[in-house]
Amino acid sequence: MALQGVDSRAAAADAPVTIVALGDSLTAGFGLPAEQSFPAALERALAAKGIPVRIVNAGVSGDTATGGLARLDWSVPEGTDAVIVELGANDALRGIDPAQTRAALELILRRLKERRISVLLCGMRAPPNLGPEFTRAYEAIFAGLARRYETVFYPFFLDGVAADATLTQHDGLHPTAEGIAVIVGKILPKVEELIAQVRQRRNS
Repeated sequence: MALQGVDSRAAAADAPVTIVALGDSLTAGFGLPAEQSFPAALERALAAKGIPVRIVNAGVSGDTATGGLARLDWSVPEGTDAVIVELGANDALRGIDPAQTRAALELILRRLKERRISVLLCGMRAPPNLGPEFTRAYEAIFAGLARRYETVFYPFFLDGVAADATLTQHDGLHPTAEGIAVIVGKILPKVEELIAQVRQRRNS
C-alpha cells in the first residue's frame, strides 16, 4: 500500500501541467491565427522539450488589470495548476492611475495564492510620453508585487520585440508570429521554473 501511494504521487507529479495565460491582446494573439498566439506557441515550445503542458488562452483584447480581475474566477477554473499573468499594458496606454493597476494586480495575485495556484507575473513598461513620474510608479508595480507574493517574475513581456518594426505588426504594438517566437524563446526559462514549482507542490 505504501508503494502504491508513492507511485500515485509520482504519477501526479509527472502529469501534464495546466497553465492559464491570463492577459490582454498580447496573450490573445491580436492579428494572428490562433495557432500563432503566445499560448499556442509556448505550448509547442515546451512540448518540443518533452514537457507535457496544456496552456489555455485566456487573453482578451483591450483588457486592463481591472478587467482581468473581474473575470478571474471563470478565466481560471478549478484544476488550473499555474497562471501566467500578462496584464497592465492597456492601463499604461490609457494613462490609468498606477495605484489602480497595482490594486487590481495585487488582488489577482492574492486570490491565486489563496487557491494555491503558482504564478508567473509578466512586467510591462510605460510609454515614454506619460512622463517620468508615471513611468516610475507604473514600472515599480510589477517587481514589487512579484517580491511580495513570491511569484516567478519576467520583467518585460515584450523584451526583444518592443519598438522593433521587423517583429511587430503595422500598429507598432502587437507582435508578429516572428515576434511571438522571440517572446517565447526569452520567457521559456521562467515558464520552466513555474512548472517546476507546480511539480514540487504536487510532491509535497
